[in-house]
Amino acid sequence: MIKHKSRIYGGRLIAMITLVDTLSSCWFGYCQGVFAGVLVSDNFKARFPQTLDANISGITSSCFFIGAFIGSIMAFISGDKLGRKKTIALGLLLNLVGATLQFLSWHLPQMIIGRLVNGFGIGLTSTMTPVFLSESAKPHQRGKLVVIGASSNVTMFSLANWISYALYSEGGPFQWRFPLAFQIIFFFMIAPLLFFVPESPRWLLLMDKEKDALEVLSRLAGKAVPTDDMIVTSEFRSIKAAIELEREDRTPLMDVICFRDKTHNFRRLILSCGTQLMQQFSGINALGFYLPTLLSQTVGFNQQISRLIAAVSSTVYLISAFGSVIVIDRFGRRKMMLYGACTMGFCHIIASLALRESEIDLSKRKLMGNVATAMFIVYHVFFGTSFASVPWVYSAEVNSLGWRTRGAAAATATNWLFGFVVTQFTKVGVDNLSWAFYLIFGVICFSYFPIVFCFYPETSNRTLEDMDHMFIQNPSIFVFGRPDMTQRSRPVNFIDAEVARIAIV
Repeated sequence: MIKHKSRIYGGRLIAMITLVDTLSSCWFGYCQGVFAGVLVSDNFKARFPQTLDANISGITSSCFFIGAFIGSIMAFISGDKLGRKKTIALGLLLNLVGATLQFLSWHLPQMIIGRLVNGFGIGLTSTMTPVFLSESAKPHQRGKLVVIGASSNVTMFSLANWISYALYSEGGPFQWRFPLAFQIIFFFMIAPLLFFVPESPRWLLLMDKEKDALEVLSRLAGKAVPTDDMIVTSEFRSIKAAIELEREDRTPLMDVICFRDKTHNFRRLILSCGTQLMQQFSGINALGFYLPTLLSQTVGFNQQISRLIAAVSSTVYLISAFGSVIVIDRFGRRKMMLYGACTMGFCHIIASLALRESEIDLSKRKLMGNVATAMFIVYHVFFGTSFASVPWVYSAEVNSLGWRTRGAAAATATNWLFGFVVTQFTKVGVDNLSWAFYLIFGVICFSYFPIVFCFYPETSNRTLEDMDHMFIQNPSIFVFGRPDMTQRSRPVNFIDAEVARIAIV
């Protein structure tokens, strides 16, 4: 019988791993929100007059997404080789370098390189920290804990907007250099924590480090829980059996892509990527990066009021995102996405029609502008309680252990790639399409309902090892009408399958 010697165990250890994910998400969210205020700074525009061109402004903002996309691909290729902790550490170091280059920028190429490097680091950390947390947390805690991280992203997005508003009266470079420099604080908050948390037990077993994995599982189980405790050994055997099943079913890549493997890894990867694509094409980054610009250009507010509304909207978004912590496991992933698809679609349609009416009848411009602004704020309520967090939870859960890093990396890469597309073309779209630009997002959001209803299985209240059994037993791509694939509670036959896995090892 072996007992662990560390003073950090059980709930404290889970809290510390959650803190790593939460603070990494904070940095991610701050990077998403900070540049909206930077772009409208008078001193920034004087220093970098090239950004007055809509295309150059777009690429200066969206190059961050290109860097993050490359970082996610890097995580896809080497995440399992480096391990969870080393990948996160590398991402943090790149974030530090990129942030430093940005706030010290004197020329536009330096700013763009800084944003690319910063994005590369965020791509690594945003891929790996949810995986690290989901592989360490218990099934009944997993959804809430990952959502806390995703919601913390919104906290710093909101803070970035309030910093922008607070510095409105500043006329010099401090107005934009300080917000870019502030993010460095996250490096010194996250890096020390990595010295105190263990590697993921599932990754350790994937690397055949069984003794280390057993030790970590005992630490996660609680104080003075030995490695031969029944709960620890049962979880160890279940994970090991799932890994052995995957290795027995290991098939050539072309067979995986053609859906000829039993566990349907490529289908699961597509599902996780799909959630992130839906998140981006719901229009969140179109508003996140350009809301002050859109309010002043489309609605007609002055710069101060535009910044204030953006800050208020981000605060509403923050409150809503943390509200999802309460409902994510109560209602499940499917219902959250179905509800978000309809409500976000209505917000975009109403905002679009209001802006169209303001163009037709100038006497109604103020009234219709207020209606559109209200819809932008209400949109953040519905997005915050649905697609703000569900994609991050879903991509960390649905993939098999052997493909979890790849699946999460591909999903995150999808998020960054299409975040780049949306951010790059938002300013051009608004300039050319005006009110109709938001109509496009409304139609896209409504299309999510049948997609989720038909193809997306429920993942809440399942162990990560249940996912293989779920896809093996239900090979059809259609999930509606199949209780095992759609019910929120854990199916009885999943529990029976786990008992059988434990008995085999």
